Amino acid sequence: MQMSDTRQIAVPPSAVYAALLDPDMLQKCVPGAQDVTGSVADGYEATVVQKVGPVKATFKGQVTLSDLVPDQSLTITGEGKGGAAGFAKGGAEVRLLAKDGGTELSYDVEAKVGGKLAQLGSRIIDGFAKKMADQFFNNLQESLEGPTEDTAENDPSEAPAKKGWFGRSKD
Repeated sequence: MQMSDTRQIAVPPSAVYAALLDPDMLQKCVPGAQDVTGSVADGYEATVVQKVGPVKATFKGQVTLSDLVPDQSLTITGEGKGGAAGFAKGGAEVRLLAKDGGTELSYDVEAKVGGKLAQLGSRIIDGFAKKMADQFFNNLQESLEGPTEDTAENDPSEAPAKKGWFGRSKD
């Protein structure tokens, strides 16, 4: 399964590049990440809990960063084993380009799964992989830029109290 996308992030390439190398930022951005430890030189170990269709699994795996060109590009490669659920592995080539006062981030992702996960069918897996990649880069963008107005408007903590019968608050 392969996919590509491009997005504009309103911070300089150096900030985006530094964020992609930071294990705390990776943990914050990877959907379902429980733990990310390690370093750029040695690679990272990650624990990620995900539900794909009816299959929920805890993946433990390795993430390595290679082809590092500071503030311009890098390759992220990962492989995780989810016990009986199977395995997932893949990589992303990420490119950063200074554009319009920020960074144009583009990526090409390739992912493979095996075991029970592969039995779910390519439509479920492809949709899940696209959702994971989009969510990762959305989380990265929001972490670097701060919450967008849309996010703030849809934040349930900011919503007025729900009213029940006769206009009384349900809370």
